[in-house]
Formats: sequence, C-alpha cells, structure tokens
Amino acid sequence: MPMQAEQIENMIATALPGAQIAIQDLAGDGDHYAAHVIWSGFAGMSRLARTRAVYAALGGKMGGDLHALQLTTAMPE
Repeated sequence: MPMQAEQIENMIATALPGAQIAIQDLAGDGDHYAAHVIWSGFAGMSRLARTRAVYAALGGKMGGDLHALQLTTAMPE
C-alpha cells in the first residue's frame, strides 16, 4: 500500500526533532517521492550517515511501502 506524503513527513519529524521537511510526490502515485530534510543534528555526519538517519526514521518502509525516495539533506544556514 502506498504511503502518503504526510505519513513520511511525520515519521521523519518524529525521529529527527526540529527538522525542516519538504515532501513532494514526484509521480502522483504515492510510491515515488522527493524529500528535502534540513536538520541541525546532521552536524558532523557524512552524506551516507545522513541518508541512513532518514531511512532509519522510515522504520523499514523503504523498498516496501515506499518504493523510491529522492533525498536531499542539509544543515541549517
């Protein structure tokens, strides 16, 4: 079953408190999303570690309920 954008946003927000999150449904099918996550907790993390933190926030949904996620992570300016 496809995920809703707000469900993805809520899961990330719960795991990464204070993060600024923007979710976009790329195909209109609930399976292909883009996420832009800005979080101060990314300080000192590599790009791979940031990706893993977001995927961990999704609790194993990647590859199942969530087919594709184009992910951009950043620190607040």
